[in-house]
Amino acid sequence: MDFSMPLFHSGIFLFGYLMGSIPFGLVLSKIFGYGDIRKIGSGNIGATNVLRTGNKALAFLTVLLDAGKGALAIYIVYIAFPGPHYFWGPLLSSIVGIGAIIGHCYPVWLKFKGGKGVATTLGTLLAAFPIAGVVACLTWLAVAVIFKISSLAALTAMVSAPIVVFFVYGYKLAIVVVLISALVFWKHRANIRRLLKGEEPKISFKKKAVDAG
Repeated sequence: MDFSMPLFHSGIFLFGYLMGSIPFGLVLSKIFGYGDIRKIGSGNIGATNVLRTGNKALAFLTVLLDAGKGALAIYIVYIAFPGPHYFWGPLLSSIVGIGAIIGHCYPVWLKFKGGKGVATTLGTLLAAFPIAGVVACLTWLAVAVIFKISSLAALTAMVSAPIVVFFVYGYKLAIVVVLISALVFWKHRANIRRLLKGEEPKISFKKKAVDAG
Protein backbone atom coordinates (compact mmCIF):
# COMPACT_ATOMS: atom_id res chain seq x y z
CA MET A 1 0.00 0.00 0.00
CA ASP A 2 1.29 3.45 -0.89
CA PHE A 3 0.96 5.46 2.32
CA SER A 4 1.51 8.70 0.41
CA MET A 5 -1.77 8.27 -1.43
CA PRO A 6 -4.36 10.98 -0.76
CA LEU A 7 -6.91 8.26 -0.02
CA PHE A 8 -4.81 6.99 2.88
CA HIS A 9 -4.32 10.47 4.29
CA SER A 10 -8.03 11.17 3.93
CA GLY A 11 -8.79 7.95 5.77
CA ILE A 12 -6.65 8.75 8.82
CA PHE A 13 -8.03 12.30 8.84
CA LEU A 14 -11.57 10.88 8.91
CA PHE A 15 -10.57 8.50 11.70
CA GLY A 16 -9.25 11.44 13.71
CA TYR A 17 -12.40 13.43 12.97
CA LEU A 18 -14.70 10.65 14.20
CA MET A 19 -12.66 10.21 17.37
CA GLY A 20 -12.65 13.94 18.02
CA SER A 21 -16.36 14.33 17.37
CA ILE A 22 -17.34 12.29 20.45
CA PRO A 23 -19.05 14.96 22.64
CA PHE A 24 -17.93 13.82 26.07
CA GLY A 25 -19.16 16.95 27.84
CA LEU A 26 -22.67 16.42 26.51
CA VAL A 27 -22.66 12.67 27.14
CA LEU A 28 -21.32 12.93 30.70
CA SER A 29 -23.75 15.71 31.63
CA LYS A 30 -26.68 13.57 30.55
CA ILE A 31 -25.36 10.45 32.26
CA PHE A 32 -24.90 12.27 35.58
CA GLY A 33 -28.32 13.88 35.49
CA TYR A 34 -27.52 17.44 34.41
CA GLY A 35 -29.47 17.20 31.17
CA ASP A 36 -28.41 18.82 27.92
CA ILE A 37 -25.31 20.94 28.64
CA ARG A 38 -26.12 23.00 25.56
CA LYS A 39 -29.11 24.48 27.39
CA ILE A 40 -27.13 26.09 30.21
CA GLY A 41 -24.45 28.75 30.39
CA SER A 42 -22.83 29.37 27.02
CA GLY A 43 -24.39 26.31 25.40
CA ASN A 44 -20.90 24.98 24.72
CA ILE A 45 -20.12 21.26 25.10
CA GLY A 46 -16.64 21.82 26.56
CA ALA A 47 -15.33 21.50 30.10
CA THR A 48 -15.73 25.21 30.94
CA ASN A 49 -19.48 24.96 30.43
CA VAL A 50 -19.64 21.61 32.21
CA LEU A 51 -18.04 23.40 35.17
CA ARG A 52 -21.14 25.61 35.29
CA THR A 53 -23.13 22.62 36.52
CA GLY A 54 -21.15 23.06 39.74
CA ASN A 55 -19.62 19.59 39.40
CA LYS A 56 -15.85 20.16 39.33
CA ALA A 57 -15.08 16.44 39.07
CA LEU A 58 -17.30 16.12 36.01
CA ALA A 59 -15.62 19.11 34.38
CA PHE A 60 -12.19 17.63 35.10
CA LEU A 61 -13.26 14.29 33.64
CA THR A 62 -14.48 16.11 30.54
CA VAL A 63 -11.06 17.75 30.16
CA LEU A 64 -9.31 14.39 30.45
CA LEU A 65 -11.58 12.68 27.93
CA ASP A 66 -11.54 15.56 25.45
CA ALA A 67 -7.75 15.66 25.61
CA GLY A 68 -7.51 11.89 25.61
CA LYS A 69 -9.51 11.39 22.43
CA GLY A 70 -6.99 13.41 20.42
CA ALA A 71 -4.03 11.65 22.00
CA LEU A 72 -5.60 8.21 21.65
CA ALA A 73 -6.34 8.73 17.97
CA ILE A 74 -2.67 9.56 17.39
CA TYR A 75 -1.39 6.58 19.40
CA ILE A 76 -3.64 4.22 17.45
CA VAL A 77 -2.19 5.56 14.20
CA TYR A 78 1.34 5.23 15.58
CA ILE A 79 0.70 1.57 16.42
CA ALA A 80 -1.10 0.78 13.17
CA PHE A 81 1.38 2.53 10.87
CA PRO A 82 4.88 2.63 12.40
CA GLY A 83 7.22 4.70 10.27
CA PRO A 84 10.82 4.17 9.20
CA HIS A 85 12.00 7.72 9.68
CA TYR A 86 11.64 10.80 11.90
CA PHE A 87 9.09 12.78 9.93
CA TRP A 88 6.70 9.88 9.40
CA GLY A 89 5.28 9.89 12.93
CA PRO A 90 4.78 13.67 13.21
CA LEU A 91 3.30 13.83 9.70
CA LEU A 92 0.65 11.20 10.34
CA SER A 93 -0.04 12.46 13.85
CA SER A 94 -0.54 15.96 12.49
CA ILE A 95 -3.13 14.73 10.00
CA VAL A 96 -5.05 12.64 12.51
CA GLY A 97 -4.65 15.33 15.19
CA ILE A 98 -6.10 18.04 12.98
CA GLY A 99 -8.97 15.70 12.21
CA ALA A 100 -9.64 15.17 15.94
CA ILE A 101 -9.60 18.90 16.70
CA ILE A 102 -11.92 19.73 13.81
CA GLY A 103 -14.17 16.86 14.90
CA HIS A 104 -14.43 18.33 18.38
CA CYS A 105 -15.11 21.83 17.09
CA TYR A 106 -17.51 20.77 14.34
CA PRO A 107 -19.05 17.35 15.18
CA VAL A 108 -21.38 16.05 12.52
CA TRP A 109 -23.61 14.50 15.22
CA LEU A 110 -24.40 17.93 16.68
CA LYS A 111 -25.00 19.77 13.40
CA PHE A 112 -21.35 20.90 13.44
CA LYS A 113 -21.82 22.87 16.67
CA GLY A 114 -19.12 21.67 19.05
CA GLY A 115 -16.57 22.93 21.52
CA LYS A 116 -13.65 25.30 21.19
CA GLY A 117 -10.97 22.66 20.89
CA VAL A 118 -8.59 23.63 23.70
CA ALA A 119 -8.44 20.32 25.60
CA THR A 120 -8.38 18.27 22.40
CA THR A 121 -5.59 20.46 21.03
CA LEU A 122 -3.53 20.07 24.20
CA GLY A 123 -3.99 16.30 24.12
CA THR A 124 -3.01 16.22 20.47
CA LEU A 125 0.10 18.30 21.15
CA LEU A 126 1.15 16.06 24.03
CA ALA A 127 0.94 13.00 21.80
CA ALA A 128 2.37 14.48 18.60
CA PHE A 129 4.86 17.04 19.93
CA PRO A 130 5.42 16.19 23.62
CA ILE A 131 7.74 19.09 24.46
CA ALA A 132 5.39 21.63 22.91
CA GLY A 133 2.44 19.94 24.59
CA VAL A 134 4.02 20.17 28.04
CA VAL A 135 4.94 23.83 27.51
CA ALA A 136 1.42 24.64 26.30
CA CYS A 137 -0.17 22.89 29.28
CA LEU A 138 2.11 24.65 31.76
CA THR A 139 1.43 27.97 30.03
CA TRP A 140 -2.32 27.38 30.29
CA LEU A 141 -2.01 26.47 33.96
CA ALA A 142 0.17 29.46 34.85
CA VAL A 143 -2.08 32.00 33.10
CA ALA A 144 -5.23 30.41 34.51
CA VAL A 145 -3.86 30.53 38.07
CA ILE A 146 -2.58 34.12 37.78
CA PHE A 147 -5.43 35.75 35.84
CA LYS A 148 -8.27 33.23 36.41
CA ILE A 149 -9.51 33.72 32.85
CA SER A 150 -9.97 30.46 30.95
CA SER A 151 -9.98 31.96 27.47
CA LEU A 152 -6.84 34.02 28.10
CA ALA A 153 -5.06 30.90 29.35
CA ALA A 154 -6.15 28.96 26.27
CA LEU A 155 -5.11 31.64 23.79
CA THR A 156 -1.73 32.13 25.47
CA ALA A 157 -1.11 28.39 25.33
CA MET A 158 -1.99 28.37 21.64
CA VAL A 159 0.58 31.11 21.02
CA SER A 160 3.31 29.21 22.85
CA ALA A 161 2.76 25.90 21.03
CA PRO A 162 3.87 26.81 17.47
CA ILE A 163 6.88 28.71 18.82
CA VAL A 164 8.13 25.63 20.66
CA VAL A 165 7.38 23.37 17.68
CA PHE A 166 9.36 25.71 15.42
CA PHE A 167 12.51 25.52 17.53
CA VAL A 168 12.26 21.85 18.52
CA TYR A 169 10.57 20.09 15.60
CA GLY A 170 11.15 22.40 12.63
CA TYR A 171 9.30 25.03 10.64
CA LYS A 172 7.23 22.62 8.52
CA LEU A 173 5.49 21.13 11.52
CA ALA A 174 5.26 24.58 13.13
CA ILE A 175 3.09 25.66 10.18
CA VAL A 176 0.69 22.83 11.00
CA VAL A 177 0.48 23.94 14.64
CA VAL A 178 -0.05 27.56 13.55
CA LEU A 179 -3.11 26.39 11.59
CA ILE A 180 -4.40 24.49 14.61
CA SER A 181 -3.87 27.52 16.85
CA ALA A 182 -5.64 29.70 14.30
CA LEU A 183 -8.71 27.45 14.49
CA VAL A 184 -8.77 27.72 18.29
CA PHE A 185 -8.43 31.50 18.02
CA TRP A 186 -11.34 31.55 15.55
CA LYS A 187 -13.51 29.56 17.95
CA HIS A 188 -12.63 32.08 20.68
CA ARG A 189 -13.40 35.20 18.62
CA ALA A 190 -16.24 36.24 20.94
CA ASN A 191 -13.95 35.78 23.94
CA ILE A 192 -11.27 37.87 22.27
CA ARG A 193 -13.73 40.73 21.78
CA ARG A 194 -14.64 40.59 25.48
CA LEU A 195 -10.99 40.44 26.48
CA LEU A 196 -10.25 43.58 24.47
CA LYS A 197 -13.16 45.33 26.19
CA GLY A 198 -12.13 44.08 29.62
CA GLU A 199 -15.44 42.26 29.94
CA GLU A 200 -14.28 38.64 29.93
CA PRO A 201 -15.41 36.95 33.16
CA LYS A 202 -13.09 34.98 35.36
CA ILE A 203 -13.31 31.26 35.94
CA SER A 204 -16.41 30.63 38.01
CA PHE A 205 -18.13 27.66 39.58
CA LYS A 206 -21.56 29.25 39.17
CA LYS A 207 -24.01 27.49 36.91
CA LYS A 208 -25.08 30.58 35.00
CA ALA A 209 -22.27 32.61 33.53
CA VAL A 210 -20.99 34.04 30.31
CA ASP A 211 -18.74 31.65 28.38
CA ALA A 212 -15.13 32.10 29.45
CA GLY A 213 -13.37 29.46 27.45
